[in-house]
Amino acid sequence: MKKIVISFFAILVAATAFGQEKFPFRDTTKPIDERVHDLISRLTLQEKAEQMMHNAPAVSRLGILPYSWWNESLHGVARTGRATVFPQCIGLAATFDEGLMKRLGTAVSDEAWAKYNIAQKLENYSQYSGVTFYAPNVNIFRDPRWGRGQETYGEDPYLTSRMSLGYVKGMQGDNPQYLKTAACAKHFVVHSGPEESRHSFDADPSMKDFMETYTPAFETLVKEGNVESVMCAYNRTFGKPCCGSSFLLHELLRGKWGFKGYVTTDCWAIQNFYKFHGTTPDEAESVALAIKSGVNLCCGNEFNGIPEAVKRGLITEKEVDDALAVLLRTRFKLGLLDPINDNPYSKITEDVIGCQKHIDLAYESAAKSIVLLQNKNDVLPIKKNLKSVFVVGPYAANQDVLLGNYNGLSDRMTTVLEAVVGKVSAGTTVSYREGVEPSVEFKNKMNYSLGEVRGADAVIAVFGISGVFEGEEGESIASSTKGDRFDLNLPANQLDYLRKLKENCKKPIILVLTGGSPVCTEELKTIADAILFVWYPGQEGGRAVADVIFGDINPSGKLPITFPKSVSQLPDFKDYSMKGRTYRYMTEEPLYPFGFGLSYSKYSYSDMKLSANKIKKGETVTATTKISNTGNLAGEEVVQLYLTDLKTTADAPLYSLKGFKRVSLQPGETKEVSFEITPAMEMRVKESGEKVLESGDFKIYVGGSSPAEISSKLGAAMPVSGIIKLK
Repeated sequence: MKKIVISFFAILVAATAFGQEKFPFRDTTKPIDERVHDLISRLTLQEKAEQMMHNAPAVSRLGILPYSWWNESLHGVARTGRATVFPQCIGLAATFDEGLMKRLGTAVSDEAWAKYNIAQKLENYSQYSGVTFYAPNVNIFRDPRWGRGQETYGEDPYLTSRMSLGYVKGMQGDNPQYLKTAACAKHFVVHSGPEESRHSFDADPSMKDFMETYTPAFETLVKEGNVESVMCAYNRTFGKPCCGSSFLLHELLRGKWGFKGYVTTDCWAIQNFYKFHGTTPDEAESVALAIKSGVNLCCGNEFNGIPEAVKRGLITEKEVDDALAVLLRTRFKLGLLDPINDNPYSKITEDVIGCQKHIDLAYESAAKSIVLLQNKNDVLPIKKNLKSVFVVGPYAANQDVLLGNYNGLSDRMTTVLEAVVGKVSAGTTVSYREGVEPSVEFKNKMNYSLGEVRGADAVIAVFGISGVFEGEEGESIASSTKGDRFDLNLPANQLDYLRKLKENCKKPIILVLTGGSPVCTEELKTIADAILFVWYPGQEGGRAVADVIFGDINPSGKLPITFPKSVSQLPDFKDYSMKGRTYRYMTEEPLYPFGFGLSYSKYSYSDMKLSANKIKKGETVTATTKISNTGNLAGEEVVQLYLTDLKTTADAPLYSLKGFKRVSLQPGETKEVSFEITPAMEMRVKESGEKVLESGDFKIYVGGSSPAEISSKLGAAMPVSGIIKLK
C-alpha cells in the first residue's frame, strides 16, 4: 500500500476551497466590504488583535493562512534571499528618471510575487515572505549627516515626489481587479535624524516648512499614487507621537488628502508612547490612543494589549473592528483570500527572479546614477589598451558597497576590480592592492602599494564610506553616533593614504567614491584628476563604473543632495527648520550643488521662449528652450526647470525644482525641450501653513544643474532664464 503524504499547505488549500462554499467572506462575487465584515464577525477579540500585528497567525478553523505584513523592498526585494539588487535609493534619485522608477517597481513586484508563490508552496510564512512592503522612504534628506538619508530620494520635495510616485505605480500595478503589491509611504512625518534620539525627539517645524517641504511627497503618493499604506514615524511631531496624532492621521492624511488605505506603525513605535514620549502610562492606553488616532496595523507586538484596553473601557470592540476592516480590505484587494488561480500574479514563476531583463535594468539604473564631479583635462574616459592599470582602495574588491541597506542578495555581484579586469585589453597589466583599511590607522609603515603605483599608466582608486559608517541605529557597527555622520569628510586614514598616493603617482588618478551621503573633503579635488560618485550602485554597479571609466557609458547622473564644504555650513542637526538647509535655502557656497553632474559631452542651452509672459489661475504657460550637444560623444542630459519668486511676502526658497526631463543627444544635435508651467507651481505657503497664490514676478531657469553660481564654475552649462508674471 502506497504511503500518502499530505502537506499542511494542501490541507489548507482544501480548507480554503471548502470555506468558499461555507463562508461568505470566501465568495469572490460579493463586494470586498461585505466579505470583510463577514470575516470580522467570525473572529474573537483575541484573534482580531492577532490579525492586527505584523506577524498575523493562521486562523485554522477558517482556513486562513499565516501572513507577515512586514516586508522590505527599498531597492529590490530585501531580507529574503535571492533577488535582483538595484542601486540604493539615493543613487536611483541621481538618475532623475521617473519612468525608470516605474519599470523598477514593476520588476521588484514581479520578483516579490515569484518569491511569495514559492514561499507558499514551501509553507514559509515567515517575516519578509509577503507582498505588503515598507517602501518607499519619502522622508526629506534635509541634513547630510543623517545615516538613513541613503534610503531616500534626496533633499528636494518635488524630486522625491516624482521618483517615489513612479516606484509606487510600478509596485502596485494597474490590474483593475487586484492590487499587485501594497507599497507604503514612510515615515510619516518629519523624520530624518538624529538616529540616537529617533524614539524620543519632538519635531516642531513651522507650518510653512511642514507643508512646503516635509509633506508634499506623502500628499503626492496619496492623491496621485493611491498608495496603499502609510507608516507613522517613531518620533513626535508638534508634540504628539506620530502614531498617536489625530491631526496627522485623521485630519490631514484621511480628511484633507482622502487616504483610504491602512496605517502601520513603525516597528515597536507604540511602546515609545509610554517609554520615551511620556504620552501614556502603559501599553493598554498606548494601544487605545494609536487605534483612536487612526492606526490599523501594529508592526510589533503591542496590540496584544487590545483585549486589556477593551476590558478597561479605553476603546470599544467596534473601534477595533473598524480599524481591522481597513487592514483586511488590503488583504482582500491583494487576492490573498481568493482561489489561487483567480489571481494573475499567482502565475509569476521563479524564472523572473534575477532574469536578464532585470539584470539589464539594474545595470541601466547604476549607469544613470553615476555622477561625474570632476574631469580635469578630460582625463576620462581612459583607453582600454593601456599598458598598465593600478586598482587600489578599500572598496575596489568589496561587495558590501554595492548593496546599501535594506538590501536583497544576488548570486551575481560584480565589484569594480572584477569589472576593470574584464574591461581592459588582455595584454594590459592590472595590479591590485587594498592599500588602506576603511577606517583604521596604519600599523605597518611598509606599504608595497605606494611603490607599485609608480609604474602605472592610470590609477583607479576606490574609496569612500560604507554601511558600517552610516545607516540605521543598530546596523552601522563602525559608528559611534548610531549611524549618523557628524563628520562628512573622508575617513582620515583614507585621506592620508591618498595624499601619499598622489606623491608617488605621476599619472592620472581616477577617484571612485562610494557612499549614501556626501563626502565633503575639498582636498580631493587637488589629489584626483577625475572624481566619480557612485553611491551604493547595486549588483551591476561594478560593471557600470568600469563602463563609465573606459567610455562605454557617458555619465549622466545628477546630485539629488547638496554637498556642503563642511559641517560648519549646516544648521543644528536637531533643528527641523529649513532655514539654511538644502539648495532651496542655503546661502553659503557649497562644494557641489544640487542637480550637478558633468558629462563627457558638452551641452549648451539657448532660446528660452515663453508662450505668454503672464499667467493666472486656470492657465498654463509653456516654457521652451533648445539644448545642444556640442561635444564629440553621444550622451544624455537631465534638463531641469527651477522657479524663483522674486517678490514674495512669504519666506520663499531661493530656487525650487519644478520639472526635469532626460534628453538623449548625438554629437552636434540640438533638441527643443518644453515644460508646462501652472500657477500651482508658484503656490506659496505662509507661516500659518495656508497655501496662497500671490501676484508677482517669477524667474524661470532651465539648465543642467540648480542655478547656484558655483554650478557654472564647476563646469555646468549656463542656464537660460525668463520672467513670468502671475496676475
